[in-house]
Amino acid sequence: MKIVKTIDEVRAQVKEWRAQGLTVGLVPTMGYLHEGHASLIDASHRDNDRTVVSDFVNPMQFGPTEDLESYPRDIEHDAALVEAHGGDLIFNPEPSEMYHEGFSSFVDMTVLTQELCGLSRPVHFRGVCTVVSKLFNIVKPDRAYFGKKDAQQLAVIRHMVDDLNMDIEIIGCPIIREDDGLAKSSRNTYLNEAERKAALVLSQAISLGKDMVSNGEKNCGTIIDAMTKHINAEPLAKIDYVKIVDCATMQQIKELDRPALCAMAVYIGKTRLIDNFFTEDV
Repeated sequence: MKIVKTIDEVRAQVKEWRAQGLTVGLVPTMGYLHEGHASLIDASHRDNDRTVVSDFVNPMQFGPTEDLESYPRDIEHDAALVEAHGGDLIFNPEPSEMYHEGFSSFVDMTVLTQELCGLSRPVHFRGVCTVVSKLFNIVKPDRAYFGKKDAQQLAVIRHMVDDLNMDIEIIGCPIIREDDGLAKSSRNTYLNEAERKAALVLSQAISLGKDMVSNGEKNCGTIIDAMTKHINAEPLAKIDYVKIVDCATMQQIKELDRPALCAMAVYIGKTRLIDNFFTEDV
């Protein structure tokens, strides 16, 4: 396993693999890897002959008041995890390598990016689509792996690949949780002891919503109201959104009459955390 910093190095290595007839998987990440990322690398290692992991904190998907500078980084830790899970190459570029002086081309999307995280983070998905498109062009993988915790991102990437006729299979992988239910996230490191305990209200609300769906509840407003009430009972929690949307369009629905996503974003102190479930999985 090796770490490279430049686009040319990635392309040279992938070209060598292709000459040997090998398949290539890509796991795009922003680094500070945890067991959730490890599950994506495991899936790629299982499905492909070689796996590339991008390790890049993408400045384009952070708003001016968001945590770009404080976002955790630890390339030595990341390298150890990637190697332990069968990754073959880490692409760890500087921002100047990905966005040269005068960079002015972007990949954007409507509809799917206008709800959920797109409302409070208006530049986020433009940055995601742009950087992922660049990574797809650089690596040219057979398959790319994304976690279902970022469910809207997964839907956006799938739609982009379809719209732009990209010859890449997009694989969504299950949410990986801590033993107490909290979804794994690099941002969990921001939480102090009291906030870490309070953060369990997200997974508790998810369990509540899943139980209601399992018991036959079809009214989205009833489910959302129950989940919201549970979260609001935690003094350290402040809701950004709790919504149920159509899986295909990411637009809100009133009844569970189609495949749906129940998603939330909640501030615990100053840390914004997300969680979700797909009704089809209940």
